[in-house]
Amino acid sequence: MLFWEDLEVGSSAAFGEYDVTRAEVITFAENFDPQPFHLDDEAAARTHFGRLSASGWHTCAMTMRMMVDHMKMAKQAGLGSPGVDNLKWLTPVYPDDTLRCETKILSKRRSKSKPELGLYQSRVRTFNQHDEMVLEMVSNAMIVVKDPDASII
Repeated sequence: MLFWEDLEVGSSAAFGEYDVTRAEVITFAENFDPQPFHLDDEAAARTHFGRLSASGWHTCAMTMRMMVDHMKMAKQAGLGSPGVDNLKWLTPVYPDDTLRCETKILSKRRSKSKPELGLYQSRVRTFNQHDEMVLEMVSNAMIVVKDPDASII
């Protein structure tokens, strides 16, 4: 199991492979972001996207899926997230794209009020199969502290 004490500022990881499907783009949009350029080929063709594109929120969801799968494989003792900072959608995501992620730990600290809780920030970048960055954000995460009785540094 990977705990707060095991995290190293500056360490990075590359992981994930997510194949974006047309059906999933449309289903996500129907449920959560029903704008014409996420739902209809003709409407999308008349926009700057040029064709059907995934919602940015769908891109976030696909990124989250790859992150959770990676954390499960690494057996990280994660406790969720209080949010993200500086979320940017940089390049549209289209059906038939294949996405992957890269992360780098930027900082970490112990909670002053909850000694069993560690916090860390990581830069998350998602790329398509052409190595174009489609998403960038700073993720704030919570993780179990292995030894909550150790002094807070």
